[in-house]
Amino acid sequence: QVQLVESGGGLVQPGGSLRLSCAASGSISSVNDMGWYRQAPGKQRELVAIIASDGGTDYADSVKGRFTISRGYANNTVYLQMNSLTPEDTAIYYCHYRAIASPYNAWGQGTQVTVSS
Repeated sequence: QVQLVESGGGLVQPGGSLRLSCAASGSISSVNDMGWYRQAPGKQRELVAIIASDGGTDYADSVKGRFTISRGYANNTVYLQMNSLTPEDTAIYYCHYRAIASPYNAWGQGTQVTVSS
């Protein structure tokens, strides 16, 4: 199995920046997608950004140009650099892992991001 642990969340002022980290451990497939999702109270969980093993990325329209997803050198970590944050970015952010060649996927426990003055 794969375990995901998020960190880096917190309280930040509008216009500020945060960098989220996701540390993966366990039986990690070399061919996988990883991503960040977020969920605000009373709302559905939504995709923020994804990154494939080959480095290909995709972003939600609402964060394009502001957020950047990247992998660590060993592909056992994934980061989300968030710039120009707004109150609408306030949510719990979850790391996600998906093995391409199997139905296996995993979720982290989430880290709270609050954008407020």
